[in-house]
Amino acid sequence: MDKLQQDYPWTKPPLISCGPMRLIALSQLATAVSSAGGLGFLGAGSDVSTLASELDRVKDLAAKDPTLRKVKDVLPIGVGFLLWAGDDLLQATLPILKEYTPAAIWFFAPSTPQQLQRWTEGCRRATSNTSKIWIQVGTVADAVSATKTCNPDVLVIQGSDAGGHGLMKSAGLISLLPEVSNALQDLCTTHPDITKPTLIATGGITESRGAAAALALGAEGICMGTRFLATPEANIKRGYRNAVLAAKDGGVSTARGHLYDTLRGTTSWPERYGGRGVLNQSWRDAEKGMRFEENKKKYESAEREGEDQGWGEEGRMTTYAGVGVGLIREVKPAAEVVEEVREGCRKVLGRLGKL
Repeated sequence: MDKLQQDYPWTKPPLISCGPMRLIALSQLATAVSSAGGLGFLGAGSDVSTLASELDRVKDLAAKDPTLRKVKDVLPIGVGFLLWAGDDLLQATLPILKEYTPAAIWFFAPSTPQQLQRWTEGCRRATSNTSKIWIQVGTVADAVSATKTCNPDVLVIQGSDAGGHGLMKSAGLISLLPEVSNALQDLCTTHPDITKPTLIATGGITESRGAAAALALGAEGICMGTRFLATPEANIKRGYRNAVLAAKDGGVSTARGHLYDTLRGTTSWPERYGGRGVLNQSWRDAEKGMRFEENKKKYESAEREGEDQGWGEEGRMTTYAGVGVGLIREVKPAAEVVEEVREGCRKVLGRLGKL
């Protein structure tokens, strides 16, 4: 944890971060998380056409914050990219990173290991090795491979309970994270030139008890996505937010697959990735054998229904959310979420320390 505080001096332990959710985690959410002593990520995703303007907004917001305005060498947020978008995205990204130098750069879902290496090398050059490299993985093999080829500063270990996109085949954090940690320790023992990256846990964590559990498993910080959907800073429709609040028992009310991507037309993801969302009428109709063309037509009709309609278990719209969705009961400002999870985590660990 000392390394994280050294790299991100405005943060407080344990580190709480928000995932770079595409189209959802923008300047307002990312800055709010950082201003509360966390590390907020802005989700650039596969398109950087608005990234510079979003980073300008971060600059403006940070300049008004008494803590963040003291950060001089980097922009006190991170930026996340979907690497399957290819080398054209990389070339469009590098000048922006050179100009703004975010504190961290998050890579996810490369089509090939070589793509991950090109992004790592390019971004390190563009930021003069100032921005820290975060790589999201979901298997032991991917963690070892990414560490060998890229020597990242941070590995984000995504368990199968995560909402949104993740590997179709993966383990939950309770077994995945310790096994990754062991494998990396073995790797670094046999390869002294490789430094073991800091491990951040994500996937199914929505409150302080889950955060404390992740730290007990060996993580040095945690990242949440689904929990931040129920904040006013998240860039989502009201109906989406209400559907998150209404969902219960995420192990049975959510599932991972390719359906929601095909209905939305976001079909460039590598085959090994799928999206976890709240089960709804679109999913049930597909299971019953409805032709895809008819299902998509109904989906597009639901898209035209407005801010509140078309969401939830009886709706058709995609509601990406993780298994921990049932623990989210109210909308709170992002800063309050960060502080609540951090302080609650400390209390849990303090209580366990007395056993």
